[in-house]
Amino acid sequence: MEIGIVGLPNVGKSTLFNALLKKQVAFAANYPFATIEPNIGVVPVPDPRLAILADVVKTEKIVPATVKFVDIAGLVKGASQGEGLGNKFLQHIREVDAILFLLRDFGDENIIRVGSVNPEEDLETLRMELELADMDAKEKINLLAKKPAIIVYNTDEDKLNGDSLRICAKLEEELASLSETEAKEYLKQLGISETGFEKVIKAAFEILGLQTFLTAGEKEVRAWTIKKGTKAPQAAGVIHTDFEKHFIKADCVDYDDFVKFGGWTKCREEGKVRTEGRDYVMAEGDVVEFKVGV
Repeated sequence: MEIGIVGLPNVGKSTLFNALLKKQVAFAANYPFATIEPNIGVVPVPDPRLAILADVVKTEKIVPATVKFVDIAGLVKGASQGEGLGNKFLQHIREVDAILFLLRDFGDENIIRVGSVNPEEDLETLRMELELADMDAKEKINLLAKKPAIIVYNTDEDKLNGDSLRICAKLEEELASLSETEAKEYLKQLGISETGFEKVIKAAFEILGLQTFLTAGEKEVRAWTIKKGTKAPQAAGVIHTDFEKHFIKADCVDYDDFVKFGGWTKCREEGKVRTEGRDYVMAEGDVVEFKVGV
């Protein structure tokens, strides 16, 4: 899953992205396969089920699902006509699954407003630029204005509650420097239940219609992201394309049962393992073993 962060200049995009990069450095230290690229931040999807499953199957290797955030250079009025970074910038957005519109809603007037008026008008400006770019685009298949969008208000620490999705980029940067335990403690002191990134990732899963299935064995515990409505062979194909081609069946257990009965062996003894065929639609939190031929 790839999300492009879009906003006018000086709305807190760099601060938010610095927080992402700090998270990524910590992530890469634990998972050597995570590559670091400029302007791209890959962060794990928070999922407390993974540590519990790892304890059940006695493995130390946990591989979370990930979200890739792409920092799209500051959009200015007139970008569709080539102002600022213009077309190069717009090409970057065409490749993402969803757009995160970051809107300025914080009180620090020492940070100069560049084209920013208020969150509502800024959102209009951003949407208008994408629509104008679509009108000029030669190919009409990957239209920017049609992409799923998450609207995020970058606000002050004391304004984080409300109906809209509100985060504080400065706070996210502070939290990213702390250990998981310290961050939880700090949030508790502030009376906040989850980080801004957690809120954004939940919103992205919702808007893109995504869900997770889990694999749990001695080698590793892992979360896999699929579209809601995905059938078992296609879910197997997410692990390896050959698995879809040679799919035979899927052994599935509800996550709660898997934990309650302590793994595959006991779940089989208790009749909690369901054998599913090609037409099975995957459920959120299925713990799965795919059986494939050669």
